Amino acid sequence: MNEADAIVISDVHLGADVSCAKQLTYFLRDIHEGKIATDELVLNGDVFDSWDFRRLKKNHWKCLSALRRLSKRISVTWVVGNHDGPADIVSHLIGVHVVDHHVIDSGRRRVLVLHGHQFDRFLVKHPIITHLADMVYRLLQKIDPSFRLARAAKNSSKTYLRCMERIAEGAIERMRETQCDAVCCAHTHNAEASPPYFNSGSWAELPCTYLLIKDGTVQLMTYNEVDTKPGKLEEELGQDLVHADRSRHLLPA
Repeated sequence: MNEADAIVISDVHLGADVSCAKQLTYFLRDIHEGKIATDELVLNGDVFDSWDFRRLKKNHWKCLSALRRLSKRISVTWVVGNHDGPADIVSHLIGVHVVDHHVIDSGRRRVLVLHGHQFDRFLVKHPIITHLADMVYRLLQKIDPSFRLARAAKNSSKTYLRCMERIAEGAIERMRETQCDAVCCAHTHNAEASPPYFNSGSWAELPCTYLLIKDGTVQLMTYNEVDTKPGKLEEELGQDLVHADRSRHLLPA
């Protein structure tokens, strides 16, 4: 199987009830076992939902163990998002390199990766309203596990739609400033492929999406987990949870 130059995922929000940590653990297993082949994995922001690590559940710790194990086999880069705070403090937990932005050389093209919150003016000007809106959105996700209700509410908001436009505009401008050919963002939780702008979507609602970069092209992909039987890797990850639990007291609450 020909390897991708990179795979980009984002907005896992570990610690949140809506985080699809179980699905991500299977996805990381597939990369580890070569079912999904790539030279690099990029975590494009908001790996954590907050810095209260007491909110992390067993599946969330298992996901972190999978990331740590995968980082020993391929390059894993963490691009900081607005929820991540001082990510370098816990980067040792999963053994990854932390950056503000990242450039991937693919074929003869350069692909810029950044979270996108830098261009979210509403978040900067109205942090309290943003927080309240986020709480309502999460409540809708819990009420309707299909996420249709939350998605409909989001897509009917003129403020949200205008915010997405501004993020895309700002990202494309930054792409040109850095002499890149395409840009991959996150933050909006809205998967999109509108060259030269791409958005990896989210792993905090279904379907889980990611961007596959290969030979100068960027493709929006959906992860459909088929085989959920625990394999050798997953059993080892379960053992790693013991070590993860021992690390909790080292992390900021």
